[in-house]
Amino acid sequence: MDRREVGRKGEELASEWLSAHGHTILGRNWRGGRVELDIVSTDVSGIHFVEVKSRTAPVMADPSVNVNYIKMKHLKAAAQKWLRANPQFGALEVFFDIITVVFDRGTTDINYYQQAFIPVYA
Repeated sequence: MDRREVGRKGEELASEWLSAHGHTILGRNWRGGRVELDIVSTDVSGIHFVEVKSRTAPVMADPSVNVNYIKMKHLKAAAQKWLRANPQFGALEVFFDIITVVFDRGTTDINYYQQAFIPVYA
């Protein structure tokens, strides 16, 4: 698979995983100008803005480490835009999660990091 296919398949599997674990998928690849949200979902705890990081083995580190400060700022900005566009969800608890998907010769490893980071609003 090329890089784009890996990302697309990873997001597909992440959505399926979230659905199987009680989430309702509200959107995928939502764009708000120059910022994007991979997956937006809800469950009993609140609304989840989920960043998906997909890689093929071998990997040197967990793909979640690629969600750096700049990426977190972009995710926060995208989430704010999404919430403004969808005010009916504004009263829910907000979570910023990461799902990593690693493809390794026929096997797939999925890890879910709920509330992976809390953005600074200052």
